[in-house]
Amino acid sequence: MNLNYLIRKNIKAMRPYSSARDEFKDLKADMVFLDANENPIETDLNRYPDPQQTALKELISKQKRLAVNQLLLGNGSDEVLDLIFRAFCEPNQDSILTLPPTYGMYSVLAQLNSIENIEVCLTSDFKIDVNQVLKQVTPSTKLLFLCSPNNPSGNVMDVNAVTKLLKGFNGLVIIDEAYIDFTGLESWTQRLNEFPNLIVTQTLSKAYGLAGIRLGTCFSSKEIIAVLNKIKPPYNINTLTQNAAIDALQTNEVFGQVSLIINEREKLSSALESCFFVEKVFLSSANFILIKVDDANKRYNELIKYGFVVRNRTTQSGCENCLRISIGTPEENIQLLTLLNTFK
Repeated sequence: MNLNYLIRKNIKAMRPYSSARDEFKDLKADMVFLDANENPIETDLNRYPDPQQTALKELISKQKRLAVNQLLLGNGSDEVLDLIFRAFCEPNQDSILTLPPTYGMYSVLAQLNSIENIEVCLTSDFKIDVNQVLKQVTPSTKLLFLCSPNNPSGNVMDVNAVTKLLKGFNGLVIIDEAYIDFTGLESWTQRLNEFPNLIVTQTLSKAYGLAGIRLGTCFSSKEIIAVLNKIKPPYNINTLTQNAAIDALQTNEVFGQVSLIINEREKLSSALESCFFVEKVFLSSANFILIKVDDANKRYNELIKYGFVVRNRTTQSGCENCLRISIGTPEENIQLLTLLNTFK
């Protein structure tokens, strides 16, 4: 892989914006700050946030056993993904590869950035057809998106298949690990030094229960991270988000929550097997379950009628008559099963 070839020409030539807090970073210093046109009245939030999120990055890098310069933070994973598009894909020229059924934002961001999305469907059991994927690569294909555990199917992608793609594809391979905390498996972040074309994204929205603060994480080589840092908005992670993330990462509450969700996932999966209208419960390594039912539209509307909101995935490739159910609290899951047992 030649990173210099992948970067858009205008990105290579651009000079990044330098904010006041980039030029003078130490807000704790005994100085009079008159450089950033801020309101001088102290409110704890009257100053701009650290544009490089130094304290938060140092904490994450220590926990992930990676260098700080291998880490980028985004306003949710969606901002991180958009930055990757804008850094490496030339509008109306380049293409990407996605493997439906998968996270819908890959396609949305491709359309937003005027990038062709070449789709290679997963197999009927949601596995990667490596040979078919590599056959669809064109000279203009810059990015390959993999979601593992996959959304909406919930399965983890085979390590050997992913390895073959990393070795066989000359562009960047983005592995979306939004649900990695529910697997007990080692993250691909631990193999970044082995694959220079690997980018891994994660989030605090799922296992950490912080969807409301919108914090996505991106891990890659220092060279790729430097490119993304060049084009990110100067203050994309606000002070409240940085502080909330630090607090959450310094506690061990996430482990208990993840354990509870996994336990509830297994109980719910087993119980759903006995529902007469459920034709299949797919094995999940995430915090949701995909089920195939007799009539997805009918069952979705019935659930809505009685106050339960799930996702109807029947229009997605390979998901005909499928519903995706997020794992609720133990009480919510009991209520759901009680209701399902009344359906006819």
